[in-house]
Amino acid sequence: MIPLMFLRTLLDRYIFSELLSPFGLSLGVLCFVMLTKELLRLVELLVAKGVGFLAVIKVFAHLLPSFLVLTLPIAGLIASITAFGRLSFDKELVAMRAAGLSLFRLSRPVFLFAMLVFSLTLLLAQWGQPWSSINLKKVALNLLRDQLVLALERGTFNEPIPRLVIFVTDVQEPDTTPSIFISDERNMEDPRIVVATKYQVLVEPSNNHVALRLQNGVIHSRPERGDQYQQTGFASYDLKLSLNQSGYSTTEERPSYESIVDRLDRSSWRDPTALRRLIEYYKDLAFPTASLILCILGVPVGIVSKRSGRVGGFAVGVLIVVIYYVMNVACEFLVTTLIIPPFAGAWGPNAVFVLVTLWWFYAVGRQ
Repeated sequence: MIPLMFLRTLLDRYIFSELLSPFGLSLGVLCFVMLTKELLRLVELLVAKGVGFLAVIKVFAHLLPSFLVLTLPIAGLIASITAFGRLSFDKELVAMRAAGLSLFRLSRPVFLFAMLVFSLTLLLAQWGQPWSSINLKKVALNLLRDQLVLALERGTFNEPIPRLVIFVTDVQEPDTTPSIFISDERNMEDPRIVVATKYQVLVEPSNNHVALRLQNGVIHSRPERGDQYQQTGFASYDLKLSLNQSGYSTTEERPSYESIVDRLDRSSWRDPTALRRLIEYYKDLAFPTASLILCILGVPVGIVSKRSGRVGGFAVGVLIVVIYYVMNVACEFLVTTLIIPPFAGAWGPNAVFVLVTLWWFYAVGRQ
């Protein structure tokens, strides 16, 4: 006779395996949807700008943690809804309940799965995102340098960043230095034409700039009167390119917790921008915790919506996430209007979803 403990372990593995397939599928779809905009920019760097494939892969890898923090809780919710919806629809859940297993006992694999999703989301939110943000600056700086180097190919017009066109003359005679032509229209009120005989690419990691050092040249600019132009000669001139002007810029750095609190103290806790920043810090833990709640919530939701199938489970999961997002926006509005404190604004949606999960789980377990 097969031991009861072995059967329960086998059942736990079966339910856990039912969670993996919809989780992986929904996570892939969600990441693809969220990365669509960035993928277009990366393809442009690869095709139009001539940036190397390895550099594009590095950018993609550094972007992934930020998107996984958002997609992991949604994928966990969809996985639990889909898995228990199928078990309920195929009457497997009825057979398990008839064997004397409670809904709480059947949900043990979901609790383990939810803890794994929570741990991964927390790891990415606390350490993955800061690490990727710091390293993304280095990658983006190298991308800008590579774009500028590619723009210095002789005999072709290149635009390494918008409104900056570079042309290097294709000189056939030996021992002759090619001249460089630059049309700089980044400032539309002061467009310039720069011509020089020598050039050198410089990288300034301290301020996230790539500079093009030009020597022995002339700057043609237009003064305030449209019928005149100004010509200025130079021995050395540094043309700086910022990451914010490139085809790919880094993410904005947010201030420290101490600076935010100091700013709020100076404004008597009435600065809406600083209040939003403080909510973001509280959400660093609140949002990963939401992944734990949503995964467990998917159990009763999946049983109730058992006829929805995988597509329906995806739709129900997205609907629940939309409700969670709307509650976050509403709480943020209440914080900026000084109705509730920032901590309550960050953790309020989680508290509501905990109560809904406990009530729904109890109600379905009693059926």
